[in-house]
Amino acid sequence: MDQYAVVGNPIAHSKSPSIHAYFATQTQQSLTYSTLLGDEVGFEQQVRDFFQQGGKGLNVTVPFKERAYAMCDILSQRAKQAGAVNTLLLSEKGELFGDNTDGIGMVRDITDNYQRTLKNKRVLILGAGGAVRGVLEPILSASPASVTIANRTVEKAQGLADHFDCLASSFDALEGTFDIIINGTSASLSGNLPPLKDELIGDQTWCYDMMYGIERTVFLQWAHERGADGADGLGMLVGQAAEAFYLWRQVRPNTASLVKEMRQQMRVA
Repeated sequence: MDQYAVVGNPIAHSKSPSIHAYFATQTQQSLTYSTLLGDEVGFEQQVRDFFQQGGKGLNVTVPFKERAYAMCDILSQRAKQAGAVNTLLLSEKGELFGDNTDGIGMVRDITDNYQRTLKNKRVLILGAGGAVRGVLEPILSASPASVTIANRTVEKAQGLADHFDCLASSFDALEGTFDIIINGTSASLSGNLPPLKDELIGDQTWCYDMMYGIERTVFLQWAHERGADGADGLGMLVGQAAEAFYLWRQVRPNTASLVKEMRQQMRVA
């Protein structure tokens, strides 16, 4: 039976094994998927050992995405742009191929599960860390009218904006309303929302938080109080896994049913 795993540290909390087990059942694929506690010192050897022992594919999570990137013989375009890898597979020639499915997982969640389009939309992205860098290429590929990156440290936002040919701003300098606002900061984990102006939200604004939780995140609560609908990142988690599954198995699972089931389980737990 083909073997897959997710490597990270910590890793015990990972939902990836249950997600991929669901996909395997749904698509009638025979495989196993486990967790691998990443070794801070010997991560690279762990990866090599996994594939030498017959492993077919690996997901990579924090804090190893950049180290996985550095190991690859071949990189997808979106992995190159992200500067990080979350999905690995071994080619028939024995070369390590790396991809980053985070951004396309989020975009598919927005466009497929929520029936929202990014095309010709004015998009605002909050934050300028690795999570944002990982999603910019797929967002820009969806042909928005404009993409503005806002961050507390404008220099960091400007660095990303220069690389991806989009706009940068401080939170204070943001002007006008946006069609779509995506939160890529850790505000929803810390509860410290960036200083956002009410005027950013218009009648048609839709908001997306890369984080997720049982209750509405602090960012989505802010949006809701100002009349904007939105969604959290549970579908992004499932979506990036679905993209990895497709890369490995050439079968695309349906994500909507699993997101719904996971949401119900979170509320019951």
